[in-house]
Amino acid sequence: MPDSPGAATAEAVPRHVDDKKFLKDSALGGMTEVELGKLAAQKASNDAVKQFGQRMVDDHSKANDQLKQVAGKSNLEVPAALDSKHQSRVDKLAKLSGPEFDKAYVKDQLKDHERDVDDFKSEAQNGSDANVKQFALETLPTLQQHLSAAKDLKKTIK
Repeated sequence: MPDSPGAATAEAVPRHVDDKKFLKDSALGGMTEVELGKLAAQKASNDAVKQFGQRMVDDHSKANDQLKQVAGKSNLEVPAALDSKHQSRVDKLAKLSGPEFDKAYVKDQLKDHERDVDDFKSEAQNGSDANVKQFALETLPTLQQHLSAAKDLKKTIK
């Protein structure tokens, strides 16, 4: 009985997203992107990686500011600093330099932006807070561009 009202809600349950968790994860992820981007702008040996890093600083700083405004409108809190899990990603890459850094950074960015795109799509489609959904929807195209750019970088850095 796929047309019964119960069938649709049963399928929708696993799709539920937690707006608070999404905002927290997005804030931590965004702050991490800024820190990693600063590292890339300083430490990368490849100019394209340096430019990508600077773009991450610019784009994610802007998105972080928007996220804080959205959280405020929805009376939700977002972290002001990195947690230990995200700081360890920064610390790990900070120890590298040159081509070794480039490779590790691009790999990290690829993995991270794949997850971000999925999370933002899910929030945009299934979030319950209108402000948070709108933020996800508006930010998604930029994240998709970042993912595409990271894929291109991966091809150039072997």
